[in-house]
Amino acid sequence: MKKISTSPKSKTTQNNSTVKTFMASLDDEQSIADSRMLIELMQRISGHEPKMWNVGTIGFDSYHFKYDSGREGDCQIIGFYPRKGKLTVYLMDGTVRYAELLSRLGKHTTSRVCVYIKRLSDIELPILEKILQESYKYVKSQDGHMHRALE
Repeated sequence: MKKISTSPKSKTTQNNSTVKTFMASLDDEQSIADSRMLIELMQRISGHEPKMWNVGTIGFDSYHFKYDSGREGDCQIIGFYPRKGKLTVYLMDGTVRYAELLSRLGKHTTSRVCVYIKRLSDIELPILEKILQESYKYVKSQDGHMHRALE
């Protein structure tokens, strides 16, 4: 793995494997189909090619963050992690900002920065697209001054 952080405290790393290789390792047809759809969607929103981050996150574009604690590094602006039976979509500015839109998304659960979806057919894809567009725009507007996601 290639670490792109300027701080040894960062846990986020971009790795050298390709998205194509990672996608070939998926053995669940639903995960593959949903991943292809999310790659197309996030690539259209970001204008960037997908890159692999950490073990299995497919991310688009990057930003630098620095917390008051001194921890800093680089991370994908938008991305997702396909797992068998579940997709994790990352909103680096947090899910709280999107409470109203998430209430209309469909079947999902959330954590501070993640939206968990079993399959894309369970949700309203145009709502997810709007959330991703707004999240991408917000993180880009922070010009390297992103802080912790809202609780």
